[in-house]
Amino acid sequence: MEAIEHRTVQVNGINMHVAEAGPVDGPVILFVHGFPELWYSWRHQIVALASLGYRTVAPDLRGYGDTDAPEDVTSYTCFHVVGDLIHLLDAVVPGQEKVYVVGHDWGAYMAWKLCLFRPDRVKGLVNTSVCFKPRNPGRRVIDTLRALYGDDYYICRIQEPGDVEAEFARMGTERVLKELFAYRTPGPLFLPVGKGFGSSLDSPIDLPGWLSEEDIKYYTGKFEKKGFTGGLNYYRNLNRDWELTAPWTGAQVKVPTKFIVGDQDLTYNSYGAKDYIHKGGFKRDVPFLEEVVVMEGVAHFLNQEKPDEITKHIYDFLQKF
Repeated sequence: MEAIEHRTVQVNGINMHVAEAGPVDGPVILFVHGFPELWYSWRHQIVALASLGYRTVAPDLRGYGDTDAPEDVTSYTCFHVVGDLIHLLDAVVPGQEKVYVVGHDWGAYMAWKLCLFRPDRVKGLVNTSVCFKPRNPGRRVIDTLRALYGDDYYICRIQEPGDVEAEFARMGTERVLKELFAYRTPGPLFLPVGKGFGSSLDSPIDLPGWLSEEDIKYYTGKFEKKGFTGGLNYYRNLNRDWELTAPWTGAQVKVPTKFIVGDQDLTYNSYGAKDYIHKGGFKRDVPFLEEVVVMEGVAHFLNQEKPDEITKHIYDFLQKF
């Protein structure tokens, strides 16, 4: 961790915190984190791949950690976030036209959008957990999720600003993070009103073996300072993203891609996901999809749960270039 350097870069009207390691002239890997995460989620890969000669760059996305969090909920669309990443690349690696991109969870969602909007900036993509989702012109995203899972489905519950934040405040930041990181149910996550994650606030939560008390303290410190609203606002823009991306209906992601998911991940077990991934839909929409890896017994936070394996998967793919 001592090899990681930190700085703040002005991008797209905000101050963005960035963690970096590796040789300045090395090929660049941009790591994009998810929820409820930070640059720190990539700590293992940042150090390992930097030691192999890559320049690793991992920001806190807008709304997270030590990066600014605009107050307006509409400031968290995919265009804002992709704009941040393009400006970051311009600032950090002005001489490198194309970089490698690695995403997880919301970071994967934004990485798909980055490759869709600006394939000229991406040499290769390794995305984890969240596969590409083609735009359905006939129905808004939240309407679809509500019809499938009901109002208690976590993404539907998040839609009302302040609602889930108040519930998380009653639970306490550390407990919320422990609940989310420890979630291993291979199915939809529900947050019934007033019931949180369904367990008593007095009941202990066993941390997964891949997450130490030191790790949880780091996350807790940053989320207590910043709050959860910035991260939750990404979910609140799903319908807005759907409206704004209408011009890309039917568009393909034309970047060489590797996709990795755990078979216990709630995303892999969501409605229609396995059929889409394995029966031709994914390859149709991402024609340069070169490999799909399904990791047995692995849940959502795979880059932290199986850090060495994920690092090797990334390295092996990048060696093809």
